[in-house]
Amino acid sequence: MKALILSGGYGTRLRPLTYSQQKQLIPVANKPVLFYAIEDVIEAGIDEIGIIVGPNAEQVKKTVLSRKWNAKIEFIYQGEPKGLAHAILVAKDFLGDEDFVMYLGDNILKEGIVKHKEHFEKGNYDASILLTEVPNPQQFGVAELSEDGKTIKRLVEKPKVPPSNLALVGIYFFKPVIHKAVRSIKPSWRNELEITDAIQWLIDHGYK
Repeated sequence: MKALILSGGYGTRLRPLTYSQQKQLIPVANKPVLFYAIEDVIEAGIDEIGIIVGPNAEQVKKTVLSRKWNAKIEFIYQGEPKGLAHAILVAKDFLGDEDFVMYLGDNILKEGIVKHKEHFEKGNYDASILLTEVPNPQQFGVAELSEDGKTIKRLVEKPKVPPSNLALVGIYFFKPVIHKAVRSIKPSWRNELEITDAIQWLIDHGYK
């Protein structure tokens, strides 16, 4: 399994902090948020990491390479931030035909991803996503679950009328079929290729 960590975008919602630095480099407990993501995937036994970079690519590279990691790290330039599914498109050569975890680099998880990786692999799922309850689901990608609560019926990006309060955390496990999904969807009203649409494509086409 490989890891794809996202550290692009403009960070407009965190301005003025992000006028001078990439949002994933903002320090929390004396180290960049991005480092928590890298540490999590290495802890899960993943030693090939692709980091998506954008407008502040050199700043991200310099910060990451200032520390020695027990993994091979490759930087992948996205250019314009055109959505999470678009990041998978531009990382296709790096990802190849392997399973991978996609981890948004501005996340901090309390317990890492080891148990979530094991769940994905043991269940032989085509995709597995992390959800959490939030008080303002209209600001997130939101999941509607089946009646037994075990599978996802529908995903909606920033819905005006949310079907639940379960928001996507920003950590996803995928089998290579996701590459077919991201090539099959069209840009959303935000003119982005939404990962929620790609996962919905998997659901609609009978994938697990």
